[in-house]
Amino acid sequence: MSLIENMPQLTTEQVQSNLNPMQKLLDFLAELEQRKIHYKLDSVRDAIMVEIAVPGQRWEAEFFADGRVEVEIFKSEGDIREDEALTELFEIFSD
Repeated sequence: MSLIENMPQLTTEQVQSNLNPMQKLLDFLAELEQRKIHYKLDSVRDAIMVEIAVPGQRWEAEFFADGRVEVEIFKSEGDIREDEALTELFEIFSD
């Protein structure tokens, strides 16, 4: 008996359910491209993260295999600082 014969048989609904999270991600990426919104992809935790940068904001949308989508939005306060702020970055966030 081959390995394929030992695999459980999936119903059409199960196959479609498994494709839906991926299709949701692909549809979202297509929408971003259609609207000419720049994005980057990354792998985090157990998800594919779409990083979107728009003026004054950065969005992170995480697409999970189970179909969940988590979105976090970071908004700028509009303050533009001098290069001394980079020193503050290292002082606060270095190990």
